[in-house]
Amino acid sequence: MTSLPMPSAGMAAIRWVRMGGSFPEVYSGMQRGMEEQTPNRVRPAPRPEAPRESLAQAAYAALKASLLENLLPPGHEATEQAIADQLGMSRTPVHEAVLRLQHEGFLRVLSRRGVRVLPIDPVDLAETYDVLIALEGAAAALLAGRGPAASATVAGMAAATEAMERARAAGDRKAWAAEDDRFHRLLLQGSGNAKLARLAQTAADQAQRARSATAALRADPGVSAAEHGAILAALRTGRAEAARAAVAAHRRRASEEILRVLGAVPA
Repeated sequence: MTSLPMPSAGMAAIRWVRMGGSFPEVYSGMQRGMEEQTPNRVRPAPRPEAPRESLAQAAYAALKASLLENLLPPGHEATEQAIADQLGMSRTPVHEAVLRLQHEGFLRVLSRRGVRVLPIDPVDLAETYDVLIALEGAAAALLAGRGPAASATVAGMAAATEAMERARAAGDRKAWAAEDDRFHRLLLQGSGNAKLARLAQTAADQAQRARSATAALRADPGVSAAEHGAILAALRTGRAEAARAAVAAHRRRASEEILRVLGAVPA
């Protein structure tokens, strides 16, 4: 079994948590695709040990980022101790992170404290998209019903869509995917229902791994911006059912495209 490659942002998260940084600050930076940076101030002296919960959350985020970026291909194996050594922490928080990722369907815990990255199962992916469509559609309907309270969220979603188009014009698929992810995260967070947002985000993360794995084989993503525009139009006019339908059409089209690439549905 080998060690796991980690995004630089993931490794930065581990170090920052050990030095006392708050996890939400770290995780938001990782989701924006930030590379490791040195703050414009003197770093605080390292603490002997950060709280176990913070380390477990940081280990979870670093591993999950690697999975979502497909740095860890299906079938990849590693020991928990090797992961812990690479992250510079004990095995206990790594084990907690691994159990969470197993529950979410990304990993399988093996005997002798090892883990294996699970393959992308087309049947499971289709079911995941069914769940995502239902939950994200409900979130869109809730957001549309929030009136003026939704304006900042909708503005952020519009900005993300514009950034997607700039990234597409520049041929930067990674930046495009990051802005697409930001659009959908803002939608979920803006629904006002934290439990719904958490459940939907788990499904979205599972779908994202398949999207990342098939990105180079799929058609030009220009249609996504137009679909985002339909969602935004419904949100701006407070049309809850239209927003729900626009989200469903957007996600359904994407799922069918990915499943075709995986050979699960005919072209």
